[in-house]
Amino acid sequence: MIAIDTNIVVRVLTGDAPAQARRAVELFEKDDIFISKTVILETEWVLRHAYGIDSDRITTGFQKLFGLPNVIIEDSWTIFQALIWHREGLDFADALHLASSLRSSHFATFDKGLIKKSSKIKSIEVVAP
Repeated sequence: MIAIDTNIVVRVLTGDAPAQARRAVELFEKDDIFISKTVILETEWVLRHAYGIDSDRITTGFQKLFGLPNVIIEDSWTIFQALIWHREGLDFADALHLASSLRSSHFATFDKGLIKKSSKIKSIEVVAP
């Protein structure tokens, strides 16, 4: 199994830098691939900020990539829950923070937008301290 960095995932999903994209795809074709939560978080940020890709396309790309039989995702349940909440309007990082915190009774934040957007999530209460 090979753990991969953000730039490998970005190359596979965007196809830019064609020589690197080909090499990245070859990794996925011949090896089992491990993708950490931190790489996923950074990849979403890079795709959104550096490439201007919208949330729906990012989520769809992640779901296709993560569905490959040789891809192992760190804490996959948490990642998939974060993707669901992201599709429902939460910022991906916020969704990942919340999904990672489900063993807690509350999630404290000063982010009023997060408190409001997360009000429909019944799994964890998001509150101001």
